[in-house]
Amino acid sequence: MSLTQLLLVIALAPLAGACVAGLFGTRFFGAVVGRRGAHLATILGVLASFVGSVLVAREAFAVPGALFNQALYVWTVADGVSFDIGFLIDRLSVTMMLVVTFVSLMVHIYTIGYMADDPGYQRFFGYISLFTFAMLMLVMSNNFLQLFFGWEAVGLVSYLLIGFWYTRPTAIYANLKAFLVNRVGDFGFLLGIGLVLAYFGSMNYAEVFAHKDLAALAGTSVDFLPGSPTVLTAICIALFIGAMGKSAQFPLHVWLPDSMEGPTPISALIHAATMVTAGIFMVARMSPLFELSEAALSFVIVIGAITALFMGFLGVVQNDIKRVVAYSTLSQLGYMTVALGASAYSVAIFHLMTHAFFKALLFLAAGSVIIGMHHNQDMRYMGGTWKYMKITWITSLIGSLALIGTPFLSGFYSKDSIIEAVRFANVPGAGFAYACVLAGVFVTAFYSFRMYFMVFHGNERYDQVPHGDHDDEHHGLAHGEKPHETPWVVWLPLVLLALPSVAIGYLTIGTMLHGDFFKAVIAVSDNHPAMAKLGALFAEHGRAAGMGMHSLVTAPFWLAVAGVATAWFLYIARPDLPAVIQARFAAIHTLLDNKYYMDRFNDLVFAAGARLAGRGLWKGGDVTVIDGILVNGSSRLVGWVARATRLIQTGYLYQYAFVMIIAVLFSLTLFGFPGGAK
Repeated sequence: MSLTQLLLVIALAPLAGACVAGLFGTRFFGAVVGRRGAHLATILGVLASFVGSVLVAREAFAVPGALFNQALYVWTVADGVSFDIGFLIDRLSVTMMLVVTFVSLMVHIYTIGYMADDPGYQRFFGYISLFTFAMLMLVMSNNFLQLFFGWEAVGLVSYLLIGFWYTRPTAIYANLKAFLVNRVGDFGFLLGIGLVLAYFGSMNYAEVFAHKDLAALAGTSVDFLPGSPTVLTAICIALFIGAMGKSAQFPLHVWLPDSMEGPTPISALIHAATMVTAGIFMVARMSPLFELSEAALSFVIVIGAITALFMGFLGVVQNDIKRVVAYSTLSQLGYMTVALGASAYSVAIFHLMTHAFFKALLFLAAGSVIIGMHHNQDMRYMGGTWKYMKITWITSLIGSLALIGTPFLSGFYSKDSIIEAVRFANVPGAGFAYACVLAGVFVTAFYSFRMYFMVFHGNERYDQVPHGDHDDEHHGLAHGEKPHETPWVVWLPLVLLALPSVAIGYLTIGTMLHGDFFKAVIAVSDNHPAMAKLGALFAEHGRAAGMGMHSLVTAPFWLAVAGVATAWFLYIARPDLPAVIQARFAAIHTLLDNKYYMDRFNDLVFAAGARLAGRGLWKGGDVTVIDGILVNGSSRLVGWVARATRLIQTGYLYQYAFVMIIAVLFSLTLFGFPGGAK
């Protein structure tokens, strides 16, 4: 099999599985394929993509630059610009391919158990396999056209999956919210692509990055935009606005917590490990452009810092187990974005990779808890579950330790590298970002172990569910009933995800961050010293093992310890104190519980403003101007003229003769007789 054929198999195998599950997995065709056939077809498709990605990775990791960069299909040619479908396979894209296919495979297996009783079983498998295809098309693209196709395709499938339980009003509200917020980001993204086409005359990455006027455009202003930014600043900020929507950065983050209305497997696949990282990948891919705009980098690092810290605060007050993990995802995406702004693109991708494993683990573990608790998601009615769900308990502990940056675990190597890179960054806003990511260490440790202690330790609170909650679909355990461990198809992916959550950071940090792994595919200017200083520090500490030992005397480690200790004290030693603190600081709790009133602000300003503008266009434009003046007004004018004309058009000849005589006499009086004086 040639490389081209193998790449097509990687990209199209999940699509084939989605078609089998989606088109032949319905009730009408259930006798042909059925539930078993649907999950077998999609799992085999994703497995083929994963195995193919491993085979391609062996070749791609052996060459410093692009292993493959070709157009496979010409969609159209306009004004000399070719719009192609093609693949760019290098170390960056292959890293993403491995992450996407492995996590997707784990989620597919997990879904067999999680969705076992759901009537939309086949449809769900069709959606998640279709999502995998769309994400692969995004990360494998070699041009902006295909990038935009994958970008919009993952957004579409996300919309379908968030609203999968379409009979729930909250699910429909959530998927509509996600769709509309991402349209805001995608407007900026499309504007950025349009500027690329206008100034570079090409949609191909390689041609854009190698353009002869690239450096000159860094000083050329775009006069028709506010502030007259340079061409590259305008392009980079516009592209990053797209990333703000897709990767849920402030203030376009509001859709992601509500997306927890979808089934838990999609929370792991889309909102932890893959789709929300598309913006991070895109900015890393565009590093040759971002490196020429300090203003864009400054914008990126400040937005990331705000997201990293202030979204973490919101995780502190959440009681829904999935929403705690969702706000954790927002915060960690902020960390990745901060790394991008510090020109530490490889560190951002490294954290993207490690985070994909332990965050997918945490989401799937949360789903396992939900199953064991009979669909109760409220942590206030859990506690002591470690005795009944030991596999879920242990894997959740591993995921939580990795998330808070425990030395020698994967999250430690990537998260601490981000903090150090930001400390060395010299772009405006780096000092603010460093303070945010450092404070975020304590916040992350606190909300992570608050969740862990409330769910797995402390007193059992299964019978404390308020009266009436047993009547809905989130009823929880019946009186006297205990949680139970989930089936092997649920806990096996947890174990398989726990392994890289522990070890992959230690095994790969030297190669991915401090070798030449990304040197030929990610550009870093000499004006931005963060990566060079980070590499020198890594060597000084004695590489991976020494970095772990040195961390024991650093501020991030002790901030994490303080966060865990505070969570233990408040939720195990003195569980009565959180209520006292909440009452004492009621105003702050209300602010956090209402998510900084961002939803209300959006509803009052943007949603209400849009409705007001629509009503104004309807009443003032459509009803008054178009219907009232142009349509009905013109008909009334014609009627008035007709009525006036009808008064003099009688049909009597003597009346017409009389009018003619009067008109002649009037004209002679007015203009005078011929040959005489007036």
